[in-house]
Amino acid sequence: MGFFPTPGPGQGLPGFPGGPGVPGGPGFPGGFPGTPGLPGGAPGGVQAPTAPPPQFVPQMPATTFAIDPGGIRRCLFRNTYIWLNNGEQFWFYPVFVGRNSIAGFRWFGFFWAYFGIDLNRISSFTCF
Repeated sequence: MGFFPTPGPGQGLPGFPGGPGVPGGPGFPGGFPGTPGLPGGAPGGVQAPTAPPPQFVPQMPATTFAIDPGGIRRCLFRNTYIWLNNGEQFWFYPVFVGRNSIAGFRWFGFFWAYFGIDLNRISSFTCF
């Protein structure tokens, strides 16, 4: 279960159909499209990265073990590529690691948005 709010009927993610737009566009005049109601997009005033992630997709590691907090903690505040069990993959910038989940900023192609996910949904990851 993620921390990113689930869009309701007729709503989409910012910058996607049904959403309120992209940074600087409608709904985000010059601002960051973070989680609604949270200044800067994240609890504790943590800010999103100021630059996009690398423009390449890294190779998925050949061997993957269970994803545990200690293993992914070394990726805090670093560009991290995530592969999920369902086949999704994306750039992520983690700012918090809990016992069962991580939270940070996910790259949606044009902007960073605050996002969280359970560790058991992650198939593999690599950080830079």
